[in-house]
Amino acid sequence: MDKYILAFDFGAESGRLVAGKLKENRLIIEEIHRFPNIPVYVNGHLFWDVLRLFQSMKEGLLKFKLTYGDKMASLGIDTWGVDFGLLDRQGNIIGNPYHYRDSRTNNIMDKVFEIIPRKEVFFKTGIQFMQLNTIFQLFSMVTNKDPGLEIADKLILMPNLFSYFLTGKKEVEFTIASTTQLYDYTHNDWHWELIDALEIPKHLFPPIKAAGEKQGEPLPYIKKELGINSGIVILPGGHDTASAVASVPAEGENWAYLSSGTWSLMGVEIDKPIINNKTYKYNFTNEGGVLGNIRLLKNIMGLWLMQGIKRSAGKRGDEKSYDELVKLAKKAEPFIGIIDPDNPIFFNPPDMIDAVKEYLKKTGQKVPSDLGSIVRIVLEGLALKYRYIFELLEEITEREIEVLHIVGGGIKNRLLSQFTADAIGKRVITGPQEATTIGNILVQAISLGLIKDLKEGRAIVSTSFPMEEFTPSQHKVSWDKAFEVAKGLYV
Repeated sequence: MDKYILAFDFGAESGRLVAGKLKENRLIIEEIHRFPNIPVYVNGHLFWDVLRLFQSMKEGLLKFKLTYGDKMASLGIDTWGVDFGLLDRQGNIIGNPYHYRDSRTNNIMDKVFEIIPRKEVFFKTGIQFMQLNTIFQLFSMVTNKDPGLEIADKLILMPNLFSYFLTGKKEVEFTIASTTQLYDYTHNDWHWELIDALEIPKHLFPPIKAAGEKQGEPLPYIKKELGINSGIVILPGGHDTASAVASVPAEGENWAYLSSGTWSLMGVEIDKPIINNKTYKYNFTNEGGVLGNIRLLKNIMGLWLMQGIKRSAGKRGDEKSYDELVKLAKKAEPFIGIIDPDNPIFFNPPDMIDAVKEYLKKTGQKVPSDLGSIVRIVLEGLALKYRYIFELLEEITEREIEVLHIVGGGIKNRLLSQFTADAIGKRVITGPQEATTIGNILVQAISLGLIKDLKEGRAIVSTSFPMEEFTPSQHKVSWDKAFEVAKGLYV
């Protein structure tokens, strides 16, 4: 293939443009442009700087154009889930989209459950309860009589907001729609009953499209501004986790995945949603996959804690790279303390180091003073939580899982990968690191007819990118003891 497939991937800290090219049954990728994604706190609320991000997208497209000319076959966009922009009747965006960590959803879940019982919401949607879910964001706007909601004509979820800026198409892709807790798997549409019950305006919700559908060429003004003369916009798995899972180079059925980044998302692929008392009890989620399957998974706080520790250390004048933090952790004593990384105290604390110490103090544990011990406690805490979710997946699906595939930027933390193998007592295979952009590219390649299906795409991934295997160490007894303590901390 002479032309390139472009993937825009937006994460919580940065965005990037990656170009992919299929050659001799291998996928070659190249990062073209990387840019910061810095939320803005103003007037008591946290927002995404969406127009700055779109400008960064255009800068990336211009870089590609100047380097490769008219060799864009297609482009696709993926982002984090749940967040959205509102458009007015003229198609203009109404302010900056709220950040999912904004405080406006504090205590809003209970208000929703006063209208619709918690269990009923789950059995209608099959989605894990988190205060950041779109359903709760929207209901907070309803209850607060948000003027933006009153004048809005359409709600567009984040990846499709950027594709709207490019194409003018007001559509939402299936995998990202499924993160809202407003999707109805029974009718494969928006859950109109929930939307009506919560008095969310029905006209806000655009058509839902499948991953792989073609949206068309960029708008004329974009073409003129950037000198683009080729390429179409294709909807990949708009949810970054959906794209990441698409790239998992796994075979057979007895495997689980962990998409490791700011969030850790652990799950399995299944054909139909599992919505029952167990998934309700354990607060699992059924999100859409790129080819219409389901990702049964659990969201775990993930490397957000490491990011917070790095920021907190910097504020103290102790600037450290992630590699330096991991080296300190490796030297620290094991199991000094144990945390539940999903405790609300870690959701958005002013200082993550202080939050870890406060948690340890509240749970009657020793509070270390050195940075290495704090980092090790966090990494061990994540690995122990991974084991807990791993075992719940086996219970829910009633099958033994033989191997865990870890993909995403988190695989750079090899100590955490080893801790994970130690904790779960199973093989761990890491790679690819650029899972999200690779999965994004694979879906586009299928849409373009360049590869047959996801099975072929995953085979290409396995021969194109390095993998590393981690096996459990000889410290099983120590990890088992720590796990018993950890289970007592989980709510």
